[in-house]
Amino acid sequence: MTPSEIWGEVKQKVKRKWKLAFLSAVCVGLLVHMPVMLSDIPNHDGLDSMYFDQNMITSGRWFLSVACGFSSYYTLPWLIGLLGLLFLGVAAAVLVELLEVEKGWAVAACSGLLVTFPALASTFAYVFTLDGYMMALLLALLAVLCTKKYEKGFLAGGVCLAFSLGIYQGYLAFAMILSLYAVVMRWAGGESWQKKVRHTLHYLYMGVLGAVLYYGLLQVLLVLQGKELDTYQGINGMELGIASRTGGIFPALAGMYRDFAAFSLKGNVVFHNWISLAALVLLGVAAVFWGSASLHSRKGWKNPGFFAIMGVALVMLPLVTNIVLLISPDVTYHLLLRYQWVLFPIGLVAIVGQKDPDGEGAEGGLGTGKTGKGRTSREASEQGTTGKRVSGGKISSQGMRRILWEWTALVAAHVLVFFYGVTDNIGYSNLQKRYEKTYAYCVRLLDRIEQTEGYYTGIPIAMVGVVGDEPYPVTDITLPVTGNMIGLGGDILLYRGDNYREFIRHYLGATLNILPPEAMAEMYDTQEYVDMDSFPGEDSIRIIDGIMYIKTENRER
Repeated sequence: MTPSEIWGEVKQKVKRKWKLAFLSAVCVGLLVHMPVMLSDIPNHDGLDSMYFDQNMITSGRWFLSVACGFSSYYTLPWLIGLLGLLFLGVAAAVLVELLEVEKGWAVAACSGLLVTFPALASTFAYVFTLDGYMMALLLALLAVLCTKKYEKGFLAGGVCLAFSLGIYQGYLAFAMILSLYAVVMRWAGGESWQKKVRHTLHYLYMGVLGAVLYYGLLQVLLVLQGKELDTYQGINGMELGIASRTGGIFPALAGMYRDFAAFSLKGNVVFHNWISLAALVLLGVAAVFWGSASLHSRKGWKNPGFFAIMGVALVMLPLVTNIVLLISPDVTYHLLLRYQWVLFPIGLVAIVGQKDPDGEGAEGGLGTGKTGKGRTSREASEQGTTGKRVSGGKISSQGMRRILWEWTALVAAHVLVFFYGVTDNIGYSNLQKRYEKTYAYCVRLLDRIEQTEGYYTGIPIAMVGVVGDEPYPVTDITLPVTGNMIGLGGDILLYRGDNYREFIRHYLGATLNILPPEAMAEMYDTQEYVDMDSFPGEDSIRIIDGIMYIKTENRER
């Protein structure tokens, strides 16, 4: 076949909702994340990753180097961001197919939520690895879709899951939450219970196969490279067993439930003001109404197996959402690892965005103009999609409620998209200010270093990276919003001595011989160091025995 013929074949097989999901994700993503994509604004880790081959096999990420290799190993925010959004666009199409979202407005809302949730903004702050992480997310979603769609799909699903884990383990929760959702929806159908059990087990097979393949390849590659798993983020905990590190499995599980509730209600991410909270509540109420109507129309209330599975799923939901705490109980729970919370508002939208209880609404609904049978949305609302007309041409009360709740869900979902986008840009605004403050600070510091008597190019320099808050009080006004958005909050980019070295090298064009932290071991606890001023104090820099000591922190007697 010629390229044009192949393109024609592909166009015929691509569903309209897939194209809508892809375009919505990419366009909304560009609108929201353009500020950081068009800038060269590092965070503290980005200073060390201006060029980084992403070989992080010691953190269990044996496929990350390949995943990030398409954009080169240089930090190129525009290219990396664009690739990340393309992966997200495909992921959005996979997600709406997996959740069986049919109505056009709901497809757009699901895509919008996926690309605006604040956890993604934190990932953009670590832009040097964004494209690889978004590939990992896409693979995690494909793992569930393959398992759902095909009889032996758990085989391909297991491979996809293994490679997703090989890039970043944080998206395992996506696969587990969506697998739970798929199982619940399966049990809501009219199949025999034997068939439901068989398909439920397929998700277990997919997960076991993916985990075994991931861990097996990890061990082989560790041996080939002569390395061992690092202690970073407790990744070596995969080999230790949770009971030996936490005092038992039950305290660990209780902690997972507590964390789930605390972050959901008080994390200031899922909602951060009364408007977004109200939108989330209204979306939830609309989903409950719509789900109840759908269950009633399908006689699902007569299926005790469905309610049993639903109960088990609700109990397991906090655990699978926080699965990272079971894998690595000592993990520093960054917002990057909490992206899966976006599935909760997306799931509420999906319930309302599926086919209506009477079977209509495919590939259409509010905002599309067409329904699955080619009728206009006005005709559908008059003849079934939102409730059949009664005598005299009036819409039934049930039909009016459907119209009301669908409009409620539409407005609430897009309000959430808007406010998530606002949150993201508040974070990006502060990230820009962090860079400017760091630049001004380092200009003054470099000038003082070079003017210190006894300084020469290449002199060994020992210092602590933390900037004291007495000479420089907090000026970040975004903390009520960005407090949990790692990489975006705070005043300064510097936390370690090598942060100074890299920032001054890349942005001020000077090279400093910053010694490793061990160089401060003998000096740090001496009275001489304690009595030094904190920069910019007059006595904040001293040369002792050929080493320049710089005190930037507040360390008083």
